[in-house]
Amino acid sequence: MAIILAGVSHHNTPLEVRERFYFPEKTMPEWLGRMSQFRSLSERVILSTCNRVELYGYAESYEQGVDAIHEFLLESRDLRSDELSDHLYIQRDEEATRHLFRVASSLDSMVLGEPQILGQVKEAYRIAQEAGHAGKTLNALFSRAFRVAKKVRDKTALGKKAVSVSSVAAELAGRIFGTLEGKSVLLIGAGEMAELAARHLSGHGTEMLLVANRTFSRAETLAGDLGGAAVDFGDLVGALARADIVIASTGAQGIVVRQEAVAAALEARRDAPIFLIDIAVPRNIDPSVDGLENAYLYDIDDLQSVVASNIKGREEEAREALSIVEKEVEAYVRRTQVEDLSRTFSAIRIEAEFQREGEVSKTLSRFPDLGEKERKAVEAMSRSIVNKLLHRPFDVLRKMADEEAGDDSLFIAQRLFGVDSDEDSDSSRPGEGE
Repeated sequence: MAIILAGVSHHNTPLEVRERFYFPEKTMPEWLGRMSQFRSLSERVILSTCNRVELYGYAESYEQGVDAIHEFLLESRDLRSDELSDHLYIQRDEEATRHLFRVASSLDSMVLGEPQILGQVKEAYRIAQEAGHAGKTLNALFSRAFRVAKKVRDKTALGKKAVSVSSVAAELAGRIFGTLEGKSVLLIGAGEMAELAARHLSGHGTEMLLVANRTFSRAETLAGDLGGAAVDFGDLVGALARADIVIASTGAQGIVVRQEAVAAALEARRDAPIFLIDIAVPRNIDPSVDGLENAYLYDIDDLQSVVASNIKGREEEAREALSIVEKEVEAYVRRTQVEDLSRTFSAIRIEAEFQREGEVSKTLSRFPDLGEKERKAVEAMSRSIVNKLLHRPFDVLRKMADEEAGDDSLFIAQRLFGVDSDEDSDSSRPGEGE
């Protein structure tokens, strides 16, 4: 059995490819259901954010699990096989555990220490769990990841002066204009990312805030909370013409702001410059907008230059956090090895007891005249033989586990004794635990 992680992120995959991996949250149960059709993956969770798409699975066979993930992605996404091989990273067991702990603790994020990722990981897990796709193994893994993330927040300064993609977007707007005093802002979308960006911008002296959303009531609610005004989503050209800064972050699966709309807005603005930040994945603003004179378009990957300054000065916190994560990975892997060892011992005991009882019963049936004392002696002798035969293999297995050869030794033992570590739950075979 293997825990498998397969994914792409801002580290290794450009936005134009990454957005094709994206799974919308509202349809996540459907995609998990399709993934469950690949029987080699007994558990599954999909994490899909603006910076990463990662599939976590628990598989009977590592090779079969990886093949299933490949087939699922090829069937469900607009991807070619060579694009998968070029961009998809695959990790298993300890590496996958380490990666998830780092992701949940915001140590793998574009913006080091940003707080949103933990909520996104929790939501991805909640969706999978409620739909019945996260079982015993992934439940334990993700629960521990959440505890590790909390420990990193509590024990380091990484969570202080929290930053996010939205705050970086606001910082970039300030760099472009020099000052945000008197500038007008248009939010396209009324989700959490848009709201965070608006709050950061308003804290830097912007004068007017407009909110456009497909659901007008949601735009009104957010605008009211932020002291702005809701605008008709159907009149984006008019709204763009009034805005110096545009931040797009909708749940739409494609382009919302087209080049011709921005061109018309620039004409109405008499070519006064307009700054657009697209923090949505998939992108909401047509990339060709960047070719218009006086239009300055940045997408989420363009924020990397701003992010670099965020990382400087936080190296010590990052090192401390990584040290915490590494200790937690070692403790978790060791605990799971001990649990696997215990379950394997129990399964072997149950199998041995099943075989012992069968042979004793067969033997005693041939000697119906044996007294109770003799029968008990046969029972005791058979138990003693089983215990002596198992003592040395169990002792060697324990030592191999201590020498970090536990995974291989357990696999070999399970094959040799014809058991798997979950057989201890089979109530049809009586026995006693190790």
